[in-house]
Amino acid sequence: MSVDKAEAPQPLNSAQLQAMLDFSPFIAFLGLKVTEVDPANERVTMTCEMKPEFERGRGTGQWHGGPIAAIIDTVGDYALIMTLRRGLPTINFRVDYLRPAIKTKLITTAQVRRAGRSVGVVDVDVFNEQKVLLAVGRATYSTLTG
Repeated sequence: MSVDKAEAPQPLNSAQLQAMLDFSPFIAFLGLKVTEVDPANERVTMTCEMKPEFERGRGTGQWHGGPIAAIIDTVGDYALIMTLRRGLPTINFRVDYLRPAIKTKLITTAQVRRAGRSVGVVDVDVFNEQKVLLAVGRATYSTLTG
């Protein structure tokens, strides 16, 4: 029995994704803000402001890699959540840091590459406010139900 596209659940919108983000104490602490959702192209963009707790060294304004990795994992996950409408556990992810992020908010875009029955793969790009690419990530999530 096939499911009619008209009966398939609609992807989550910006407000729904933001509410899910804000429900998690850790993600709320990160302060991620949804700025764009594009269900047709399976892409999500979020921003994150610098906080002193994210600094590599006190007073430097340079982002520590840990928060950047957490942002990559989270934004990647939410690119799949937008369509699948449920949280997904991370199987694996990697990050390549290309240049330091200093005194800037981060703009992170996640692009779904595969949303299969058991595994989803997402590529994630992290930019500074000048749109310079700072880091790239690829994450794999379990899409199994039950």
